[in-house]
Amino acid sequence: MSTEIELKLQLSLKAASKLAKHPLLANIASQRQHLLNTYFDTPKLELHERRIAVRFRKKGWQWLCTVKSAEPASGGLAMRSEWETQATPGTFDFSHVDNAEFRDFLEQRIAQLEPVFTTDFKRQIWHVPFGESLIELAIDRGHIESRGRKSPICEIELELLSGKVEDIFWLTRQLQGDHHLHPAIASKAERGYNLFLDTPLRPFKARPPAIHAGQTPVEAFRCISLNCLEHFQRNEQGLLHSKDPEFVHQARVALRRLRSAIKLFSPILPPEFVATYGQTWKTLGSALGEARNWDVFLEETLPPFMTAFPDDKDGKHLHKTAIRKSSSARKTVTKLLALKEYPCLLLEFTAAVYTVGETRVIPLSEFGNQQIARYSRNACRLARRGATLTPSERHKMRISFKKLRYSLEFFLPLLEPRQSCTYLYTLTRIQDDLGRINDHSNALLLVTSKTNGRPSSIVSWISGRHQLLVFHLQENLQIWSLQKLPKALNFR
Repeated sequence: MSTEIELKLQLSLKAASKLAKHPLLANIASQRQHLLNTYFDTPKLELHERRIAVRFRKKGWQWLCTVKSAEPASGGLAMRSEWETQATPGTFDFSHVDNAEFRDFLEQRIAQLEPVFTTDFKRQIWHVPFGESLIELAIDRGHIESRGRKSPICEIELELLSGKVEDIFWLTRQLQGDHHLHPAIASKAERGYNLFLDTPLRPFKARPPAIHAGQTPVEAFRCISLNCLEHFQRNEQGLLHSKDPEFVHQARVALRRLRSAIKLFSPILPPEFVATYGQTWKTLGSALGEARNWDVFLEETLPPFMTAFPDDKDGKHLHKTAIRKSSSARKTVTKLLALKEYPCLLLEFTAAVYTVGETRVIPLSEFGNQQIARYSRNACRLARRGATLTPSERHKMRISFKKLRYSLEFFLPLLEPRQSCTYLYTLTRIQDDLGRINDHSNALLLVTSKTNGRPSSIVSWISGRHQLLVFHLQENLQIWSLQKLPKALNFR
C-alpha cells in the first residue's frame, strides 16, 4: 500500500495551455498519456457508501487495477490510501490489497461489481524537483461519462513523490502567481458518482471531525479546521450558482466553526498563526452574515406578519426593500469569491494548517477538559443574569453559548455519547432561542430605520415576538443550569 498525497486545482482550458509553458516546467521533459478508466461498484453502490473506489485503467497497452480509499479533502489537498497492480480487464483480483478489512469487503462483492462511469482524458506529466522534494505535476484534459451524460475535466494534480508536503504548496504558490488556479476537493470518482446519480446541487452540512484520543491538540486542530474548510468549500458552488438561502447559511456556519476552532485551540497554537488566520476570514464571514440576516428576515421574520396583516403598507414596502438588499448582499459574496485572492487564501490557509507547530505539549484530553470548562464558566456567568441582560450583553451570551456548543461538537468523538447527547440538545435549544432573539433585534433595527421611528403595526408585532422569545429563553436556561457537563470529560 502507498499513501497518495495529492493537491488538485481547477483551471480553464486556456490557462492549462499556458501553464505547460511555465518557466518552472520549460527545461523538464514531459510525458503524454491517454488514460481510459472504468469505475466499478455494486448495484447498491456499497463501495461508494464506504468511500472506496475500484477502477480498471488502460495506460497505453497496459491495464491496471486500482483500489483507493477516499478520505475527505480540504483546500484541494487529499491524502488517500492506494493499492495498484497490473491486471486483466474484467478479472478482479484484490490480493494486492494489504488491508484485510478492505480486501475481505471487496472479495465478497466481486460477483456483483459492474461499470458505473468512465473517465477519458489526456495527461501531460512533469517530474519537478522543488525544494527538498520531487513532485509529479499532471495536467488532465478530457471528460467523465455516465448514462449518456458528460462532464468536462480540466485540472492539475500535484502529487508528492518524495520529500515534504510543504513543497507542494510552495510550488503551487509559484504557479498561482501567473495563473488562476482554484483548489478543488471533488475527485474524478466523486464527480463520476454525481454524474451517475444525476445528483443535484445541494447544501452541505458539517460532518463530525474524525479526531481520536491518541492525537496531540495540534493534530486534532488540524483535523477539525480542515473539516470546517471542507464544509465551506462544498457549499461554494451553491453560493455562486443557486438562490437557495441554505447555501449561505451553511457557508456562514462553516466559517463560524472555523474561527471558533482557531480560538478554541489558540493556547497551543503559535501566536502569529492565531493573529493572522483568526482575522483572515472576517471579511467573507461578515458578507455572509449580512446575506444571512436578509434571508432570515425574508424567509422567517416577515412572512408570519404578512400573513396576519396582508394589506399593511409598511410590510409590503419592507418586503420589496428586503428583496433588493438580499440580492445585493449575495452579489457581494459572489464578488469576494471571484477575487483572485480567494483561491490563494484557500491554499495559504491549508498550507499553514498542515505545517503549524505546537507551542505547548499537553494531552488532548487534558486540553479539552480545560477549554470546555472555561467556556462553560463563561456561559454560566452570563446565564445567571439572563433575565436582566441588556441586548448587547445578551448578544455576548449568544456568542458564549455558541463557543461552548462548537467546542463540545468538536470534541464529541471523544465523549461518552449518551451523556453528551442530552446536554448538547439543551445547549442547541438555547442557541436557537438566542439566534431568533438576535434575528428579531436585527429586524427591529431595520424596521425602525425604514419607518423613521414612527409607530407601526410591524414594530409592535416584532417587539411582542421578541419579548416572548426572551421569556422562553429563561425557561431553557433554567433547564440547562440544572445539568452538569458530560461526565465523559474523562475522555475514552
